[in-house]
Amino acid sequence: MLGRALQILFFCLIVKPVLLIILGVRVKGHENLPEDGPAILIANHNSHLDTLVLMNMYSLRNLRKLRPVAAADYFMKTPLRAWLSTNVINIIPIARKGKRTSDPLEPIYDALDNDQIVIFYPEGSRGEPEKIADFKRGISILAEKYPDVSVAPILTFGLGKALPKGDPVIVPFFVDVIVDKPCKFKDCKTDDFSEFLEQKLKTLKNGQYFADYIEENPLVDA
Repeated sequence: MLGRALQILFFCLIVKPVLLIILGVRVKGHENLPEDGPAILIANHNSHLDTLVLMNMYSLRNLRKLRPVAAADYFMKTPLRAWLSTNVINIIPIARKGKRTSDPLEPIYDALDNDQIVIFYPEGSRGEPEKIADFKRGISILAEKYPDVSVAPILTFGLGKALPKGDPVIVPFFVDVIVDKPCKFKDCKTDDFSEFLEQKLKTLKNGQYFADYIEENPLVDA
């Protein structure tokens, strides 16, 4: 209960004011967000703000359903960071380094088995601002194991400029989010689900919505 209360306070007093006043996040396709789990949200990863923006698209009462997948070596590095990450953000810490004695995706399986909504970054780690790196195999493994679970592709644009990797200061920058229609592994006739989802995000980025956006904002580097 304490974690839930702290999470709500954190989003009400910090996250929502920052996103509203400093960034001004615009969401297209909000109706495509899965309302209940099990479900997976996949998105490009350019900033520490990515997770907060995705979580903020849900109502406060649904925050505890959301389980962002995060690197244990970074978010569990110190006791305070670990406590905040697991209790306030409610992350699923995944080991990226060292010897593994079990399947590193096991905690994600547990979350899906408990009808939670997993936030997953197929690129694995934060990349260059507004660039989509090659997707790793993790999302394919998850989708094949849970072929009936909806996977919602989400493209964020602007967060890599607002708070890029290695920069501790948020820069005011318009942020756009597009939520595509969810898909399921069992319905996709493809041998490489990771590649399928990667192309979906790249298609969103190169689509008419962003063509219009860049035309209206000529100083934006796509």
